[in-house]
Amino acid sequence: MKKKKVVIALGGNALGNNLPEQMAAVKKTAKAIADLVEEGHQVVISHGNGPQVGMIHIAMAELNRLYPNFTPAPMSVCVGMSQGYIGYDLQNSIRTELLNRGISKPVSTIITQVCVDPYDEAFSNPTKPIGRFMSAEEAHIEEKRGNHCIEDAGRGFRRVVASPKPLDIVEIDAIRTLVNDGQIVIACGGGGIPVMRQDNGLRGASAVIDKDFASAKLAELLDADYLIILTAVEKVALNYGKPNQILLDEMTLEEAKKYCEEGHFASGSMLPKIQASMEFVSHRSGCRALITKLEKAKEGILGKTGTILHQ
Repeated sequence: MKKKKVVIALGGNALGNNLPEQMAAVKKTAKAIADLVEEGHQVVISHGNGPQVGMIHIAMAELNRLYPNFTPAPMSVCVGMSQGYIGYDLQNSIRTELLNRGISKPVSTIITQVCVDPYDEAFSNPTKPIGRFMSAEEAHIEEKRGNHCIEDAGRGFRRVVASPKPLDIVEIDAIRTLVNDGQIVIACGGGGIPVMRQDNGLRGASAVIDKDFASAKLAELLDADYLIILTAVEKVALNYGKPNQILLDEMTLEEAKKYCEEGHFASGSMLPKIQASMEFVSHRSGCRALITKLEKAKEGILGKTGTILHQ
């Protein structure tokens, strides 16, 4: 089989919800990644950070509440912190698993900034909840600081931030150099640190970028053969969870667009994965996106399972 350049987007189930869970989960994740490396594929890894960045945001906000001299950390800083500590666990687990198989390859985490458009309409309609539940009084204080808050199903109020589309990856040349040298790279963690260009500088944005869209942009800029989006299901389904559920082995771009328009995929789960896959596959002929479970990645790239999206 021809060796592939593969970008793997890890979902939350590959990382756990807290530090002990993460340390256990990354060992399982490392095995799935090592399977692909062992087959000779060039592998680049991205990952989500939902529970982790929320934990960091809460911790920094509580620190500021207890000790006002410590200022709250902006969302861009929280994302950067999550990239560091998730990457630390991932790269060490992958390195150990590879060495256990007799494979010696450098594994590096790149703290990655992703450019967004300051005029992206997402900034006018923030939707991504972040941090702890608050009382109405606490939410009012947050809004006086310029943050947006919404009531969450009677459980209290939560801050929400924008989720703009990724335009470019600042560190792409460094990532490409390491990949071309045969190294394993972890990049665009948590969708990347959202930044906006200002003259020669970069300013952090109060936002989080969807990791599937960031992974698709990463795969596009690296001219990857495969974007593999790992999730909780083995295959994408139409009429998910219903008696007439249909599992899909493959989809064309046109079919995927039609299924999206028909409302088959939930906006909070499968829809962004399909949309990100469509964006990647549309950039050139021959590339493919695979959606499947973590432990099925190796079988999926061999065409034995998962859902393949292609032109």
